[in-house]
Amino acid sequence: MNKNYIAGFGEVMLRLCPPGRKRFAQSLPGPLEATYGGGEANVCASLAMLGAKARCLTALPPNPVAQAFAAELRGLGVDTTRINWKPRGRMGVYYAEHGAAQRGSNVVYDREGSTIALLTPEEYDFDAMLEDVGHLHLTGITHALSENACRSTQALAEAAAARGVTISCDLNFRKKLWNWRPGTAPKELAAECMGKLVPLADWLICNEEDAADVFGIRSEATEVEAGKLNAAGYREVAKRLLERFPKVSKVAVTLRESVSADHNNWGAMLFDREAGAFFAPLDAAGNYAPYEIRDIVDRFGGGDSFGAALIYALYSDEYAEPQTAIRFAAAASCLKHSIPGDYNYSSRQEVAALMNGSGSGRVAR
Repeated sequence: MNKNYIAGFGEVMLRLCPPGRKRFAQSLPGPLEATYGGGEANVCASLAMLGAKARCLTALPPNPVAQAFAAELRGLGVDTTRINWKPRGRMGVYYAEHGAAQRGSNVVYDREGSTIALLTPEEYDFDAMLEDVGHLHLTGITHALSENACRSTQALAEAAAARGVTISCDLNFRKKLWNWRPGTAPKELAAECMGKLVPLADWLICNEEDAADVFGIRSEATEVEAGKLNAAGYREVAKRLLERFPKVSKVAVTLRESVSADHNNWGAMLFDREAGAFFAPLDAAGNYAPYEIRDIVDRFGGGDSFGAALIYALYSDEYAEPQTAIRFAAAASCLKHSIPGDYNYSSRQEVAALMNGSGSGRVAR
């Protein structure tokens, strides 16, 4: 396991959800369930719970709500000493309405004017942030927040690359966020900005839609909206991404087939530049056979739990081989779908048990 910190930089938000499967219109006015979330913070939390040294890098206002988040992460074992506390801006909020059956989940963002969206690169101490860091995880979400957030993330990535820090990047295209340049379409702006960030990355993570949305690279015979994926076609997607970005050595793709909001088929592929493509999970004959996840509890954070587990596995002694690493990551994300909130409260042992076939859900006595 990497003895240095694995750090993630990005926005942290307060997450507010109607209880159960209620809609906003049924719940408001009334109580909402409050938790915290954010792509990179979710990765840090998962890494710490798997046993890695994780550091959360973000910018927040020094108020009790944001400080409660930092305390929560510290309780999970995440280093929060490099959080940039600035007395301006606010903590972003996102409202999440859980879907059910054929009604999809819905997210409403309230992030404009957040601290991390306001700060410029000059307001960060990159040397302190990257001290003892061996790996930096970034996502396209932070680039999408504002021009300042985009510039700050890019500057941090350049500083990390100059120090020889390994960088992973999750494309994480969010069409509701890429609106900070009037007159430029979200996909066009994402392609421009991510086209500058991804060349600095060593590992690239995306879902079944991201490569098409951001770079126009898609799998043939895939209909994402209809829940139909051509899993084998993602080999070609990965190859084309590797051709475009020569520094990238690994491309991981999560493969989600949505039968309904409660029922997804879930798997993943890892394409290693040297070793080729590996799919997970596999059936007894060695063929790709995704997890069939029924009665989903909470899919938010599923991709983040995948990224965290993949990073953890690739640095570990026992799971670093590509086929094993992708099996571990797919299993971790499968478990996350059973856990409320953004974080994956799953241990290394629980993930390994599912990876090795213990998926019946029987009581552990």
